[in-house]
Amino acid sequence: MDPSQLLTAFSVWVIPAILAVTLHEAAHGYAALVLGDDTAQRAGRISINPLRHIDLFGTILMPALLLVSSGGRVMFGYAKPVPVDFARLNRPRRDMVLVAAAGPGANVAMAIIAGLLLHLALASGGTFGDWFQQNCTNAMQFNVLLAVFNMIPIPPLDGGRVAVGLLPRTLAIGLARVERFGMLIVLAALFLLPSLGVTVVQSVIGAVADFLLGWIVTLTGHSYT
Repeated sequence: MDPSQLLTAFSVWVIPAILAVTLHEAAHGYAALVLGDDTAQRAGRISINPLRHIDLFGTILMPALLLVSSGGRVMFGYAKPVPVDFARLNRPRRDMVLVAAAGPGANVAMAIIAGLLLHLALASGGTFGDWFQQNCTNAMQFNVLLAVFNMIPIPPLDGGRVAVGLLPRTLAIGLARVERFGMLIVLAALFLLPSLGVTVVQSVIGAVADFLLGWIVTLTGHSYT
């Protein structure tokens, strides 16, 4: 890929990616504030300023490496987790579920908005219209993937916190203890197991993301093939 093509690939991914991870984390903080915990607000994390959410590896290095290694076809990343003191929530067990679900929920909402904006992009035409169309398409895909990935039921991912809040107390305590090793487990499932020929995690994530994307495409008035 020549430099101009790489620059174009970055330009149509960077806006959707930054918006996706920034608003995902801000949604956690806002939900926590509404439900009684102002920790994120005091830390300045209820913000649409991406600089407040950027993680050196997750937001910059990993997406760049994936984008370059895939020839501009794949990019994924994450931001710094928003601090939440679950003990300060009005109803900690219930509200933990709502706070955790707020991030993926924001991503699904952004994917729907991108699908609606895609109509405008398709009607624009020209170089700008093509660029706008790629941004909308990538925003739909990235937000769906981010939502599905974060709902993997392993803490500290959002799905893990939702599961801890919904499971019976004994099972919830056991799952919560996994948190210190949670990201290692997830990274091993995503990167180590495939090198051994085990791709079940990617297959499940891909199938769920594909279903959700198809639903959003149809909902926003497009055809899905």
